[in-house]
Amino acid sequence: SDVCSSDLAAAGQDMQAWHIVLLKSAGMLLVMMVGWLAGRSGPLGPAVTQGLGRLVVDCTFPALVFSQMLRTVTPAVVRSAFWIPLSAPPAISVAALVALALARAAGARDQRRTFVFLGALSNWIFLPLVIAEALYGAAGVRFVLLYNVGAQLTLWTLGVGILRGGGWTREQLRGLLLNPGLLATVAGILAALGRPAMVAGAGSGAAALRTVGQPLLMAVDLFGGLTVPLALLVTGAQLAAVPARAEASLRPVVGLVLVRLVVAPVVTMLLLRVGLMVTGARLPEAELVTFIVIVAMPVAVSTSAFIERYGGDRRLAALGIFWTTLLGLLTVPALVRLVQSGGW
Repeated sequence: SDVCSSDLAAAGQDMQAWHIVLLKSAGMLLVMMVGWLAGRSGPLGPAVTQGLGRLVVDCTFPALVFSQMLRTVTPAVVRSAFWIPLSAPPAISVAALVALALARAAGARDQRRTFVFLGALSNWIFLPLVIAEALYGAAGVRFVLLYNVGAQLTLWTLGVGILRGGGWTREQLRGLLLNPGLLATVAGILAALGRPAMVAGAGSGAAALRTVGQPLLMAVDLFGGLTVPLALLVTGAQLAAVPARAEASLRPVVGLVLVRLVVAPVVTMLLLRVGLMVTGARLPEAELVTFIVIVAMPVAVSTSAFIERYGGDRRLAALGIFWTTLLGLLTVPALVRLVQSGGW
């Protein structure tokens, strides 16, 4: 991108930024704790949690994506932000290579595929969405949703390939092409680019479109607004089903925590910094910090569903999701603070 960025804010403002990340992380933890308690006590049992999870992924999240794309995408944004989806495959690949390099040292030789899969895939949607919106508003939300496009492509190709150890399958293609979030992204971008011509026209057709479209878009906004709180509750309920002391070796779990929360994010940050120095490019603060937040996130909760489908070590997945989610609420603000104090 040729967009020039301003330097990161002064020291006091930097402190405020990472404090926001910390506060938002604490708030998310409290909502997840409500989900955890509801999962333990019964209201959010496995069947209800699964149903709510499907509702979020298939309905409220696409509504959120569509409304945000429609609200924030312009031709100028398309020209300047085209690289955001393209940043996901290399970021995930770097994390996968780090996990692969450290799998044996972490004692995960027999669980290598699962270890690499979990280490590669951060929670790139629902947790960073809250932080990005708090820090940068619509620009932060747009970054997360555009990053999701590249991340989904990588999940269904590289990610599933790591677990299966094989090539492309028809099931992967179907899962990718019919992904509700991706379809909503494409629909939202196309609607945003075509909206000015449609609503600016004269005549009864344009007037009817404006009359019907306004309450419809309000309904989509309201429905999409349910995404984050429901996702956090579902995450908490899913964590309630994870035994904190499952029968699994402690060493691979500790190794996974270090890879996902420390080593992979730091390596990615260093490579990004070297790339920016070599090219002389600068990223806007909103894009830089949001990218770091995403790559520093804990293991994606959705990885457990892929391990159930394609095979892998369920115990390592359960413990990895639990402990990285819990400890990530502390490491993510620390890494944001590190970035903002490093003269980027």
